[in-house]
Amino acid sequence: MNALQLLLDFGLLLLIWIVQLIIYPSFTFMDEAGFQRWHPPYTQVISYFVVPLMLAQVALYSYLLIQEFRWLLLIQLILIGVAWANTFLVAVPLHNTLGSNTITLPYRTQLVRINRWRTAAWTLVFLLTVWQFFRQYLKSSNF
Repeated sequence: MNALQLLLDFGLLLLIWIVQLIIYPSFTFMDEAGFQRWHPPYTQVISYFVVPLMLAQVALYSYLLIQEFRWLLLIQLILIGVAWANTFLVAVPLHNTLGSNTITLPYRTQLVRINRWRTAAWTLVFLLTVWQFFRQYLKSSNF
């Protein structure tokens, strides 16, 4: 476990909870015209944050797993895979649907529901990293 792992996991944890609790729910309060103006720039700008974090996280976990196989890393990589699958197989197509329809409210409310999988996956990845960090700390300090 290293500081970069903790940093990336925390970054995605923070981002996904902001999306789950603030950004996606706020979509349901916008009228159609306002949402149609806001959604395209939102998806472009948020990807500048999400894509580098996701790529760095999956690259780091793949590298760590190749360097030394550990079950915990494999479990975390599987959870990251769940987040990726939900992102690219469910969330991105749903965002594309939002961008191409004039009546979007049902799809906007669906975003909060489908995002729960990513929220759960990245939360578990982070919690496992924190658990590993404390386990190593306690082991090295002879507690």
